Parts: sequence; C-alpha cells; structure tokens
Amino acid sequence: MKKLICFDLDGTLTQHRSKLEKDSREVLDQLQEKYKVIMVGAGGSERIYAQMDGYPIDIIGNYGMQESKMIDGKFTLVKNITTSPDKAYFLKKTEYLRQKYGYTQYKGESVEFHATGMVTFPLLGTKADIADKIAFDPTRAKRKVLYPEVLELFPDYTVYIGGSSSFDFVEKKYNKYDAIMAYAQEHGYKKEEILYVGDDFGDGGGDSHVRLGGLDYVEITDYTTVKSKLQYLF
Repeated sequence: MKKLICFDLDGTLTQHRSKLEKDSREVLDQLQEKYKVIMVGAGGSERIYAQMDGYPIDIIGNYGMQESKMIDGKFTLVKNITTSPDKAYFLKKTEYLRQKYGYTQYKGESVEFHATGMVTFPLLGTKADIADKIAFDPTRAKRKVLYPEVLELFPDYTVYIGGSSSFDFVEKKYNKYDAIMAYAQEHGYKKEEILYVGDDFGDGGGDSHVRLGGLDYVEITDYTTVKSKLQYLF
C-alpha cells in the first residue's frame, strides 16, 4: 500500500518550464485525497512553486538542497543548503566544451549559478526561447555525446542531463533518491510505501538515482498521459 507519492514536474506533469495544466492539477487534487503527495525537482523550490501557479504542496528542490512547505497559507523555505562553487573553474571548463562542440551561440548567460550553489550549464543560454529548448534535444542524444567528457571534467560533482537542453551540477551527496528517503524518514514513511513518478530514469537523468536506489516508480513518456497512467491509484 503506497502512502507517499513523489512527482517530478517538467516532462512529467508539465511541458518543460510550462505552467501546470488542468488535467495535471486534477491528478494532484485526486491523489491528495488518499496519499501524501510531494514534488521532487531539479529546479529550485520557489521556481517550481511559481511554475505550478502557487499550488499548495511540499516541494523538494535542487535535488534535495531545498525544501519548502505551505505554512499559514504561504510558501516557506524550511531547508536551504548553500555551497560555494568555484565560478572561474566552471566558466573555464564550460567554455572549453562550447568551443570544442560548437555551442558558441547562446542567449543570456553561458552558465547559471543558483543561490544554493547548484550550477546549470545551458547549452542554448539562460535566456533561450522555450520553444527552442524543447526542440533542441528531445531524445538527449546531443547531450549524451558530451556526457562522458563532462563527467571527466567535473569529477567532484554529480552531473545530470537536465531539463531539455542543459547539464546540472551538484555535490555528489545531493540526489532525488537520498532527498526522498530523508523526507520519508522525517515523516515516518517506509521505503515500500513510496512511489515516484518521473520521466528521466536513464543514466545521467535527473530521476536516475531513484531507479538505482530501488524505489518503485512510474515512468511518464508524455506528460499528457499522466492521468491515465496513474488511474489505478485513484
């Protein structure tokens, strides 16, 4: 019997960086009648909250570096771990990758340094158009070409093939599996009572640690099918 349902957002409940649509909102509403439901994302908790139009739900952000709750009806960060990455190190090595693989044209900044210390290397830049990002690498084939070298260049970090067109870097101790298990321990859930719903379980994917850690999971290949895929839970 499952008691805790954990959701990824982008590609699972929504299109990447897009608002929560009616059907996905209804899925969350219905599930919350029977289960504890939380979000577990790669992005920051506040960004996820805004993308969901203020949907009231616990959010684990940045692979476990952040956690937010609704307290007295307000979004509240209850955990916010910060680190201090070497910016010059990241700028130098990502510029090397841009030059080598031809990603020299981009919009906005070349690297995004999050307040937590998580780092994102957006191949199209921090201000790339959403449509361009979605169309860029839907099968992750382009980023898989770079992935072995990115791992080699950043040995002290866990590297994720993140979002639709980027790589995410976090210290090795941060990942969705450990973040979920820490939340479960705090709130009294056993491993067998947890179900994770995501779209990115392959090697390097943001949900890969969930698979490797042995949590039960449902893979969503098209976010518009999430309601039918989870019908058995209602």
